[in-house]
Amino acid sequence: MRLNKFLFAFAIMAFVGLSAQAQSLKVPKLDMASQVLGILNDTKGLDLNSDQKGKLETNNKSFVDDLMKINNGSASDDDKKAAFLGLKNNRTKFLTSLLGNDLFKKYSGQILKSINPLKSKLGLAALAF
Repeated sequence: MRLNKFLFAFAIMAFVGLSAQAQSLKVPKLDMASQVLGILNDTKGLDLNSDQKGKLETNNKSFVDDLMKINNGSASDDDKKAAFLGLKNNRTKFLTSLLGNDLFKKYSGQILKSINPLKSKLGLAALAF
């Protein structure tokens, strides 16, 4: 009888231990490109029309793709810096023509504020902001 109680208690503890070990929290991890794109596509408070928003989202996607391609490339740091600064200049021209100066300043401030925590992870790519 004592052996049965001992085996039963052991089986319960083993089952509880295995069940607890099998349950782990699985949190989806966003890659850097998804995080940056999410920040760039946040246009709250800008009151953009649907045409502006569509053009901005399309440009954001290609900008992030180019940004990651340069960042993950095998070019030297100096070449990457030049490429990031060129990308920034082209984007600034596009955004100014799409949004105008006032909205561009507001949008850029919003982006810089949101992107700041990611700058260390972005490395040289942070030059494009």
